[in-house]
Amino acid sequence: MFLVAPAAVKAPIQIAASFTSRFSPLSFSKSRSCLNNTLYKTSSTHFTGASHLSVSTTPLRRESRCFAAMATADDTTMDAVQRRLMFDDECILVDENDRVVGHESKYNCHLMENIESKNLLHRAFSVFLFNSKYELLLQQRSATKVTFPLVWTNTCCSHPLYRESELIEEKALGARNAAQRKLLDELGIPAEDVPVDQFLPVGRILYKAPSDGKWGEHELDYLLFIVRDVKVNPNPDEVADIKYVNQDQLRELLRKADAGEEGLKLSPWFRLIVDNFLFNFWDHVQKGTLKEVADMETIHKLT
Repeated sequence: MFLVAPAAVKAPIQIAASFTSRFSPLSFSKSRSCLNNTLYKTSSTHFTGASHLSVSTTPLRRESRCFAAMATADDTTMDAVQRRLMFDDECILVDENDRVVGHESKYNCHLMENIESKNLLHRAFSVFLFNSKYELLLQQRSATKVTFPLVWTNTCCSHPLYRESELIEEKALGARNAAQRKLLDELGIPAEDVPVDQFLPVGRILYKAPSDGKWGEHELDYLLFIVRDVKVNPNPDEVADIKYVNQDQLRELLRKADAGEEGLKLSPWFRLIVDNFLFNFWDHVQKGTLKEVADMETIHKLT
């Protein structure tokens, strides 16, 4: 049995019954050549106008059998699971006001060349899951992750995908649906342990961070807090290690990272959130007053 969150955190959030968008598609696809000379079609739709858009409930799929489209020679060493996600997952492109402007592959969204030259910005989320002792669950990203491998970060960090259920903007339902999906994918946390209506969106940040020169992040990140006792079964393709920490233990982790001890590194988005918001939010989690300080109107630009 798992414990229920404090009242302020677990207040029910009305689920939107359907989704309609204020954007309509203009253009659909462009084809590129694979390393094996087969064609790889990448869908890159952009939107304008005020028409309604009906979006499929399943993620968009490429028509090619090739994962290596647009890949350069050094991508051949990429882990197979991560390579599949890089080309199968379609991220939601937004402008700096969080208005949807299109979609693009995870691969293209994380190339620093595209981030710098095209200013590609995609929607993301960061989950902060606390147990009933108000300890925060952290994960160490797996060694095979393309961006920021082996760094320690918050419970789960990923992207809503370009699919109907994860495009819903009302009360950040799309991001909350995506969070439930990825907690299962990465940490093996069953959906019933983390009901969608138990996530509290507390804020949004915009940041940019290079990873290794080729790869990087440029995200408009939804901060989602939840208090639950959960069953955790990490997926080794995604997660190298996990730990629960209290506030003092996290401060010690920060000290070690700053001092370069034990080779410990933190993800840039996690560090930005820690330095700007986390301990204040954490205090409110413990008091049951988090809802009082949640602010989903402001986009905090931390780049």
